[in-house]
Amino acid sequence: MGTKLSVSIEGATKPEIAPRTDRPPTFDPQFGFEKPRKVREMKATWEEMEQFKLTAGQRDYCAHHLIELMKCQRANAPFAGHMCDDKRNAWDKCEYEDYLMRIKEFERERRLLMRKQRKEAMAAA
Repeated sequence: MGTKLSVSIEGATKPEIAPRTDRPPTFDPQFGFEKPRKVREMKATWEEMEQFKLTAGQRDYCAHHLIELMKCQRANAPFAGHMCDDKRNAWDKCEYEDYLMRIKEFERERRLLMRKQRKEAMAAA
């Protein structure tokens, strides 16, 4: 709790070490790893997302789970709440794991920016 506030305060006081969430990472995603990291890829196509009228916020790496949930809800219309629990849980779990991954990437970017600033300060001294 309070991380949103502390991150925004840090972004205002030290913008050089605050990662931008609206831009791609500034460091190589493979930097610091012995084995190459698996590249994330979308499983749902743009046509499927258009067909199911997914909003911009729903067009993420978990869109394929949401599409399956929407198909299940349409097929089991009056009883969709109970019939589609497994699909709902799969989508919720995917969203949670995606959220954790984004938090970890944000923290990694922040630490790499701090490291870069430290190295530049040591080189200047």
